[in-house]
Amino acid sequence: MSADATPSPQPQPAPNAPAPAPTPAPGPTWDPLSPIERRILGVLVEKQKTSKTADSYPLSLNALVTGCNQKSNRDPVLELDEVEVEEAVEALQPRGLVTRITGGRVDRFRHELYAVWTGGGPELAVLAELLLRGPQTKGDLRTRAARMAPIDSLDALEDVLGPLVERRLVVYLTDPDRRGAVVTHGFHTADELVRLTAQHSHAPTPVAELAPVPGRAAAPAGGLEAKLTAAVAEIDALKARVAALETQLADALKRPVPPAGG
Repeated sequence: MSADATPSPQPQPAPNAPAPAPTPAPGPTWDPLSPIERRILGVLVEKQKTSKTADSYPLSLNALVTGCNQKSNRDPVLELDEVEVEEAVEALQPRGLVTRITGGRVDRFRHELYAVWTGGGPELAVLAELLLRGPQTKGDLRTRAARMAPIDSLDALEDVLGPLVERRLVVYLTDPDRRGAVVTHGFHTADELVRLTAQHSHAPTPVAELAPVPGRAAAPAGGLEAKLTAAVAEIDALKARVAALETQLADALKRPVPPAGG
């Protein structure tokens, strides 16, 4: 081209062209888990971390079904039967995620996730909440996971999430620096991740995480927000305690009644 040649004009985007779609989250690097398998693993971690008595964990099949169908701290609420749960447990065992303990009155089940996924207590609590409830904001996740392991602040949660994100055990569905950033576990299928990323990429910022309105005094540190967080944590703890009692009652009702005078 000569020095005085006029360069060809570059094509310009149409003035009202739609913005490009968000880039889907990368495909999973861990083998996907079915919804029932996710629920089972979440329940096993939850009960291991919240059980108050030694006989409450590992879980019997009946207790595991009860935990899977629990109405509190679950999204979605499921109605599984023993056959469905046992089939899913049997699929998890060869993968080293669950161990069946035999030799007692009934077989019991425990998770092996400290060895397979992570050795950190708070990290496993975060994963359990994501398995039990699916995608959620970091603020909600911190409050909910704190019933199983102490996570005192969002900064503390960031420290917990860092290694999990690096290992793809946790995946961001939105910009990590966005207010109300949403995370999920890394055991979705690739199609699920694409759908969830699209679903949450344009979701409005939760009211609790919006910036303060100019001219309105911010709540003092340790004020209303701290009280609300403490109240939610206490409610979750009470729900977990009720669920544990329901599990113990269900197990007790299945025990054979000794004959009179025996």
